[in-house]
Amino acid sequence: NLFVDIMWMWALLPLILAAFGILGVWTIFGIAISNGTVNLTVEFPYISTCGTYNPQSCLFSQICNICCMLALWIVIIRFQQVRDLNCASCVNTVSLVLGFISSIGISILGNFQQSVLISVHILGAFLAFFVGLVYFWIQVWLTYHAKPSNDKKWVGPARIILCSICTCLFLV
Repeated sequence: NLFVDIMWMWALLPLILAAFGILGVWTIFGIAISNGTVNLTVEFPYISTCGTYNPQSCLFSQICNICCMLALWIVIIRFQQVRDLNCASCVNTVSLVLGFISSIGISILGNFQQSVLISVHILGAFLAFFVGLVYFWIQVWLTYHAKPSNDKKWVGPARIILCSICTCLFLV
């Protein structure tokens, strides 16, 4: 069955999101450095600072919007995956809602530059990063409570390590 043979390709979506996001951030950073809108000799700029100025602000918004859509797609697939493992709990539904909120936060972050509406930009960052972190910790919990799950042996520990690193980075 061709459909079953290509199902593994859904697993590439998180890798595509990560690669696209990282490439996008470095592209925006490179443009900001090359056109002189940020100065590395003064301080190392945040990506939000690089994405504030034209022309990279347009690219920053578009990259964030594409990452938002990819993240929404991943959140929906993960929700259905957990549901199909007979774990149609309210925790899975909460994770879906938090995943949606976090994904929309990425779009808000990108479309409201810090130089224009810093309060909305900060709200988007909070939704993307803090709510996203809560979403990922819930995914750790679901990894160990969805039955039957083959993810417990290697995906579970990997999620715990990554969530722990992200939590430390968020707190610093």
